[in-house]
Amino acid sequence: MTEQHPPQQPPTQPGASPEPMPRIDERHGELEAARQYQAPYPHAPYYPQQVKAKSPGGALVASFFIPGLGSLIIGDAAPGLAIFACWCTAWVLLLTFAPLGVLAGTAVWVWAMWYAYTGAKKWNTRHGIVS
Repeated sequence: MTEQHPPQQPPTQPGASPEPMPRIDERHGELEAARQYQAPYPHAPYYPQQVKAKSPGGALVASFFIPGLGSLIIGDAAPGLAIFACWCTAWVLLLTFAPLGVLAGTAVWVWAMWYAYTGAKKWNTRHGIVS
């Protein structure tokens, strides 16, 4: 015949009391724990985030001189670096096969200016800035 032992409770630290279950508020039907929720920093006031507008014209001018720089200025690092890499490739093509290099270089140059200008306009629109 085997002896049956009562289920054991997990050990608690000395002086610690088990956590009580949240009670349901009878008047409003909500959990007391949800009603007592505290924000991480309850003493800090909330201020809306203020952002400075991106200049579409400035981004366009920057990309006019160095393709991809305008995209970097507006915060699009990956496309800006890709545009600059395409620009460098167009220069290599210009040195090896001039007609293709001129065509590729012109296309990348125009693409860089268009991307920087429209990217700045889209960024401003996403942040509620009319530009």
